[in-house]
Parts: sequence; C-alpha cells; structure tokens
Amino acid sequence: MPQNINVLIVDDHPFIIQGYKNVIKLFPNKNIEFTFYEAIDCKSGFEAIVESDQQYDIAFLDVSMPTYEEKGIKTGEDLAKLLQKHKPDCKIALLTMHSESLKVQSIIDEIDPLGLVIKNDLGFESMILALDTIIKGERYYSDSVIKYLNNQQKEKVYVDIIDKQILHYLNKGVNYDDIPLYITISSSSVKTRKENIKVLLGISGCSDSELAAVAKDRGMLL
Repeated sequence: MPQNINVLIVDDHPFIIQGYKNVIKLFPNKNIEFTFYEAIDCKSGFEAIVESDQQYDIAFLDVSMPTYEEKGIKTGEDLAKLLQKHKPDCKIALLTMHSESLKVQSIIDEIDPLGLVIKNDLGFESMILALDTIIKGERYYSDSVIKYLNNQQKEKVYVDIIDKQILHYLNKGVNYDDIPLYITISSSSVKTRKENIKVLLGISGCSDSELAAVAKDRGMLL
C-alpha cells in the first residue's frame, strides 16, 4: 500500500495553490500518495487547523495573507504557531516573497520551521527537493535563506541537502565525477558546488579529501 501524506496548503492565490499541487503530484516516489487540503486566508487557515480534527503531515504556509482580525491571526507565522500547538506532528514550511534579512531571521527565531523558502527561489526542481527533504524530516532552506545565514553567521556554514550529500560521498572517498551515480546531479554541478563550499569555508585550492575532513569537523555531513 502506498504511503499517504496529508498536505495543507495555505495561500491567498488559488492559482499558486494549484501550481503547488501540480508539482507535488509529479513527485518521483510513486510509493507516496498525497491528499490535499486548502485554505485561502488566515480565517480558513484557522478553521483548518483549530476547528478541524484532520491531521496534516506537511503544511505549506504563505507568510502574507488576508488577516483574521477576530482571532488576531495576521500572518502565516501565526498559523504556524497554531499548528505547533494543535497539530505538533505536522512538518511546517513557510514561503515568503520577503528576502529581507530581518524577516528571515524573525521567522527562524520565532517559528524555526523545517522549511523556509523565498518564493523567488522556487521552481519545479527546488519544490520537489524541498518536499523530499521535508518528508524525510530534514531541514530545507532555499538558496536566498542559505546565503543570508552564511553572511550573518560566519562561525557556521549553511549548505543545502544536495551539498551535504556531495560532502557525504567525498568523505566516503568517492571521486566527484562518480557522485552522479548516487544522486541526480551532473558532474559539472558537483564540481561547482564543491568549489563554492571551499570558498565558504575559506579553503579554496584544497583537495577534496581535505574539504571532506574540514566539513566533517564543522558538522556539515549527513
């Protein structure tokens, strides 16, 4: 029997909800089926979370939506807090058009969602990657969020799940040309990503084995 995953999508643009659903339906793992639940504003989001007995496995919440003044629910962040209280097993991903550093930091500090996506970063492949990562219970930050965190917190380097997989296989002694045998990424992309990681770590020019050793010491491996 396929595994069923209940997905709550809250966004005030129906065509965006439909776009998310269309992408999710193309999820490559056919052993997983999805059941969708929708809300189009803070009021219907409140009803779906607080007034419904339905349990959700994953919730994609837009940050900016029409408010529900009667209950003091003004943003997707408020809905995320309700999910954490009423349906604590639900994995939460927040999506926002705001890439300002203060907004990103505020969401991380107040909600600490499993997923945080700047909408301008979102495409078919990144949506599938985000979904797959969150299903596994792993954290997914989109590119703009990772860049912000790396600029703000020099003591810790943030990388996405693909970079962590690359570092994992480099640590195992796998040549970067052979890594595409294990993950769906080209060897040229592997090379670009590992060189970018070296720059982030301040170790440009080092060998791949040295990169893996530093990454392991910094807690960056899977």
